[in-house]
Amino acid sequence: MQLFNRYVSTRSLTVFAGELLLIFGSVALAAAFQDTPNLAANLWKIALVTLICQLCLYYNDFYDLTLVHSSRELVVRLLQAAGTASIILAALYSVAPDLMIGNGIFVSALFVFLFAILAWRLAFNSLTGSLKLDEERVLFVGTGEVARKVARQILDQHEFAYRVIGFIDDDASRIGERIVNPAIVGTPADIDRLIAEHHVDRIVVGLSDRRGKLPVEELLRAKMAGIRVEDATTTYERVTGKILIDDLRPSWLIFSDGFRVSRVTRLMKRTIDLALSLMLAIVTLPLMLLTALLVLLEDGRPILYCQERVGENGRTFVLSKFRSMRKDAEKGGKPIWATDGDDRITRVGRLIRKTRLDELPQLWNVVRGDMSFVGPRPERPFFVEQLSQQIPFYQQRHAVKPGLTGWAQVKYRYGSSLEDAMEKLRYDLYYIKHLSVFFDLTIVFDTVKVVLFRKGAA
Repeated sequence: MQLFNRYVSTRSLTVFAGELLLIFGSVALAAAFQDTPNLAANLWKIALVTLICQLCLYYNDFYDLTLVHSSRELVVRLLQAAGTASIILAALYSVAPDLMIGNGIFVSALFVFLFAILAWRLAFNSLTGSLKLDEERVLFVGTGEVARKVARQILDQHEFAYRVIGFIDDDASRIGERIVNPAIVGTPADIDRLIAEHHVDRIVVGLSDRRGKLPVEELLRAKMAGIRVEDATTTYERVTGKILIDDLRPSWLIFSDGFRVSRVTRLMKRTIDLALSLMLAIVTLPLMLLTALLVLLEDGRPILYCQERVGENGRTFVLSKFRSMRKDAEKGGKPIWATDGDDRITRVGRLIRKTRLDELPQLWNVVRGDMSFVGPRPERPFFVEQLSQQIPFYQQRHAVKPGLTGWAQVKYRYGSSLEDAMEKLRYDLYYIKHLSVFFDLTIVFDTVKVVLFRKGAA
């Protein structure tokens, strides 16, 4: 469970597993009622229907509990996913009739599992919401910006069942003062009493300056009593899927778990890079030829735009993309950050940017080994030099190969400001810390959703 919890909350996994069983059970039940011959031999067909239905639910953000937390949103996304699954299965059965379990089985099962999933999700929300069955009570030590930011993140999300009890501050005169809705509830001397009174499960330490301020004795007693005591940066990382760099100390990076990639993982990652790149290059070859023709017809040569980018360990390489801007996009010679709605982008360029077709020539960079399929997006040396001076730990994103897609690309919108670069770095550092083959595959899976629904950034 720890492996999955890095990328998906226990709550999301629970609802996903419950709905998997409900869909599979509904289709199997419908098949059994219609006396389907050789039902056991058709289990793989039932599994295929279940897979398609859950993919449609996933791509409709049905398992993003922060988005789907109202009954109306639940019903809308459920019906959208069911409609999409019905169309896909109808198309599939028309092409390959042998995949059909039996006439009318899916339609019969559809009404059953729609009702079952709706009832299950409402019951789950009721049990975990009203009864607080899986709720953790959190007490913050500190009232600074870091503590406030982490508390806001906890209050804004629905993936993790945390309830903020309040904040601890050195100044007793501030008790009762509202911080981010929860108030200051005591001083360090009150920690023991608050733990007993509110049944605190987790203490989050968010002190910017801990010298002489950290209530060591109180926190040690809490730790020995079985209460989780952790740094605010660690809490932020788990809740958001990114690393808080605003007040990050180098010691946290040095002593933190992660940031280690074994030779086996590197070998597997490289094997997957080659397999995915070659397969995608073959599948998209007609699209690449069409894109090249459209670029040529609209704005002539060159078709490809080659740029120097910074790769692993700061080594530079030449990245290729289909040209999406005018030839004189940087006629002054100075690199200019592309912005959303940039008037330098051609009509064809706007289309291929939205569909990510302009990125396809980078498959050659992946095959060559300059890039990986998944990793932080490579930036130009000019901007790397600028951003490294303004953003702490920016150079650490070059600890791994840059990628065609990445954690920041599937989680964050297109951006071209300093704050956007900082936000992407938070995601990039999280990816580097937790890098694994499984994590890469989840990002590839999410990238499909980004491309299909035009979310995130390229």
